Amino acid sequence: MKRNARPLEAVRWEYAFEHGSRERVLQVLGAYQNDDGGFGHGIEPDFWLPASSSMAAWAAARILLEVGAERDTPMVQALVDYLCRVQGPTGMWPAVLPENNAFPHAPWWHWKPGVEDWWMFNSSVELAAYLIHWSSPGSITAEQGWKTVRLALKRLMDCTKMDMHEIGNYLMFRELMKPRTAELLENTGYLLMDVERKLTELVMAVVEMDVSQWVHGYRALPLPFVQTPDSFLCEVLGGLVDENLNFYAEQVDENGLWPVTWDWDAYPSEFAVAKRYWQGIVALERYRILRAFGRLP
Repeated sequence: MKRNARPLEAVRWEYAFEHGSRERVLQVLGAYQNDDGGFGHGIEPDFWLPASSSMAAWAAARILLEVGAERDTPMVQALVDYLCRVQGPTGMWPAVLPENNAFPHAPWWHWKPGVEDWWMFNSSVELAAYLIHWSSPGSITAEQGWKTVRLALKRLMDCTKMDMHEIGNYLMFRELMKPRTAELLENTGYLLMDVERKLTELVMAVVEMDVSQWVHGYRALPLPFVQTPDSFLCEVLGGLVDENLNFYAEQVDENGLWPVTWDWDAYPSEFAVAKRYWQGIVALERYRILRAFGRLP
């Protein structure tokens, strides 16, 4: 990790595996934060827009949550203020900005009219959950989050098929709602088990059940949805979880890294850099999962 990953993942690794400090992670993460409180500068390596965007804010928020940053952390306060300012009138945040097109980016980050219809609540439902998580109950900022959540849950309950990345956003929303079940019911009329039941249906519909196909391209594998042995999805996915753990162990290379299973249509030089960044991110995520399931010495 320290030889191949970018400094951000190196300090995240130290925090996760070597008793590193939260302050060091925040220091490096701060290099990606702009004066408006948002984040940019390629924190999500598949688009290199330096200006702030909601999707870059999402990437930063996950890291802030990872190190247990609290609502009074200055970086969190600035991010919450940014999200409140740029939230759209419908309660959603734009996933892709027109400005993306001026900088190196993967094809799925290319802006064109109507692109938001594909992204739906990726990442708005998760950003709304962060607003609630880092706000006092009943505050204006929390209500901005609940406004989005009500729309997102209607979308969830009505749909029969969902992209795997959007499902991941809803799963993180579910994690953040676990200590707020009473607030969830009061503000939306839904129980947490209602959310879990629907997410189970959608996960089972999107996961690639044929293990022999996992080596072919970018597919929805079980473990990104599960993360830990106490996940509510472990039972329904059954033996596929162990199969996925074995697959990770088989695919790792001599440097302890995994191959990147996607590509860009353009910017070959920049993609070579992004690919290296992604290898660090993927390695960090997978080693955490392997540790959670007792697969590390």
